[in-house]
Amino acid sequence: MVRLFTVLGPVDIELFDAAAPATVANFLSYVRSSAYDNSFIHRSVPGFIVQGGGYTWVEGGLGPVKVPAGPPVVNEFSPTRSNLRATVAMAKLAGNPNSATTEWFVNLANNAANLDNQNGGFTVFGRVTAPGMAVVDALAALRRVNAGGAYSDLPIVGEISNNTIVRANVATVTSMRVLDAPPTDADRIFDYLEAVYAEYLKPPGTVSSTGLGYYYRYYPASDSYIGVADGVVYYLVPAVNSDINRYATMAEVLPAAQEAGY
Repeated sequence: MVRLFTVLGPVDIELFDAAAPATVANFLSYVRSSAYDNSFIHRSVPGFIVQGGGYTWVEGGLGPVKVPAGPPVVNEFSPTRSNLRATVAMAKLAGNPNSATTEWFVNLANNAANLDNQNGGFTVFGRVTAPGMAVVDALAALRRVNAGGAYSDLPIVGEISNNTIVRANVATVTSMRVLDAPPTDADRIFDYLEAVYAEYLKPPGTVSSTGLGYYYRYYPASDSYIGVADGVVYYLVPAVNSDINRYATMAEVLPAAQEAGY
């Protein structure tokens, strides 16, 4: 599993490492080197795909910079892994099946008839989880502008001032992190509470960790914490209250999280 921390919330991708080993290894090489940190969704086509992995825009920078590409990866398309809604595949150059490097896309619809049958087929190497697709759909719903070149279908956040697109206007993927273990019940609760209390638990949060007897996540943007200990969920939002507060038991929250798809 890989988690994308986007401006609109987290997106988790289950990777098909056994079925597409070279493609997954290629993708993870960029994730683990932080090459995708501060990248952004540069292409959004309604009812088709959202695409990223091509460009970064560092805070204070003058504009987008191409993600440095390593060697292209061999095409691993298989009809058993079609380009269906929620699947993730690699983009590549026209007329060259073995040209995929950094850019990836999420299918917003069943694109099998198109993408399975051109340029050797587009290699599906993962699938977005159900909660993650809610975030992907929100990204796809953003207003788009034609900024020329690779940005002819650029999704925009907020309003553009003085006809100039700045970093705050792009759909940023602030970071990507490998989740080495499947989500725990606590992680599912954290994901659920992030959605319910987005005002305080502003993404991206840190990867879940332990300390002082808690299993917790920290949210630097709002200086907030959520954590669990002895089956109880706690929160700390210093801007509201300096105390560690009891929220509810895990047993009380988990059914709501599961019903919401976490």
